[in-house]
Amino acid sequence: MEKRNNTYHLELRELSLKDGSEGTKELNFDFDNHDNLFQIFEVITSKKVFDNEQTAHEFALGLKLFTEVMLKNKKHPLFEELRPAIMEFMKKLKSY
Repeated sequence: MEKRNNTYHLELRELSLKDGSEGTKELNFDFDNHDNLFQIFEVITSKKVFDNEQTAHEFALGLKLFTEVMLKNKKHPLFEELRPAIMEFMKKLKSY
């Protein structure tokens, strides 16, 4: 049987905090996504949606993490009002 999702590992570390102190916290977790995230990074960067490549990566990662959670929780009332707007937004982004 073919695998339906891609699996990724995210490692997030605090480097420094706005009060000037050194960050100490870390968060690591694995997650699945139905899209190839690295391909999405390339597409968003190549379309020049943003002038800065790092901004494009932050946007793509945040959007893909959020929308995957929304897909996995289709019936959750939290997303009820947001779902139509996100669907329109995704159509607009794909046509960019």
